[in-house]
Amino acid sequence: MRIALYQPDIPQNAGAILRLAACLDIPVDLIEPAGFVLGNQGVRRAGMDYLEHVDLTRHISWEAFETGVTPPQRLILLSTKATERHIDFAYRPDDTLLVGRESDGVPQSVHARADGRVQVPIRADTRSLNVVTALALVLGEALRQNNAFPDQEEVRGP
Repeated sequence: MRIALYQPDIPQNAGAILRLAACLDIPVDLIEPAGFVLGNQGVRRAGMDYLEHVDLTRHISWEAFETGVTPPQRLILLSTKATERHIDFAYRPDDTLLVGRESDGVPQSVHARADGRVQVPIRADTRSLNVVTALALVLGEALRQNNAFPDQEEVRGP
């Protein structure tokens, strides 16, 4: 399981996602350009001292990401335009959960490239969840389905 951030533009959200990934031992692919410098204070504040524990790979572009991920993994896009609920999707251990820019998601070409598209069901009179909240819900379900949460004994010790 991996997380991919497509051109994130809110540093605090990126920091929170990196912290989530560090805590759950999930590698992260950051697809540039980002709307901020990775050392931004907002990233550091949200990521706290967990940032040093993240397995982070930076890609200079979408094309670099596509050619740089070996072996190719199934891309599962979190999207408000998806029709499949995240709890109805069958996740695999080698999936990459892809989230788009907070301001405008991903371009149609990236949307079309996704092997699966999921959404977190919310009330009809609301637009969307924060990207970190949506990702945490989807990642939790994917880890649950694959019995892939970190073992507490191994992570924290006896």
